Amino acid sequence: MAKPLLIIGNKNYSSWSLRPWLALKVAGIEFDEQVVPLFGDDWATRKAELPSGTVPVLQHDCIAIWETLAILEYAAETWPNAHLWPQDKTTRAVARAAANEMHAGFAKVRSHMPMNIRGSYPGRGLHPGVAETIRRIETLWGECRARFGQGGDFLFGEFCIADAMFAPVVSRFSTYAVPLNAVCQAYRDAVQALPAMQEWSVAALAEPWIIDEDEIDFIEGRTEKA
Repeated sequence: MAKPLLIIGNKNYSSWSLRPWLALKVAGIEFDEQVVPLFGDDWATRKAELPSGTVPVLQHDCIAIWETLAILEYAAETWPNAHLWPQDKTTRAVARAAANEMHAGFAKVRSHMPMNIRGSYPGRGLHPGVAETIRRIETLWGECRARFGQGGDFLFGEFCIADAMFAPVVSRFSTYAVPLNAVCQAYRDAVQALPAMQEWSVAALAEPWIIDEDEIDFIEGRTEKA
């Protein structure tokens, strides 16, 4: 089987790119990566080469998969021994529900607390609706840990796709020093301690690119002017 190629955006900012990259790394699936700097000088050209004009994209066996959750599902099916989903049917169903809620929801946190691994902004980004969104995330994490987490440090015990989906939220909670209850803080620390997560973060810190639109000062300035 040919080695897949994962096309990703800037590691400092691209939360959607982090998710499949982390899952493949933790699962031990070998792949090549290609970083496409978002909104760089050649972004228009590079964007036109991507199926939907977005990253990430997984290229494998003459096909291209261009959406994060679809990439993760493809990886789970193509490398079943990696156990990217829990093997128990009930646990897997809840893990899929949690992953899909992350995929479709939590817009307030995503909008007002952009992923920025280089940044440190304690207390910033707490716009209306953000605290309520954080409470929902804490509730979800706590319920998953209490019901399914006995076999390890992650939401469903062993690391799975649901954890990959929430990894950018973990990063955000670190960047903005979001206070968490003990269970959620332990989960956040477990994700941050993953060697793959640390590898991604080190690479993010070394990147030279800055995207003004993803910096908290720009976002909050825009909000004040609105």
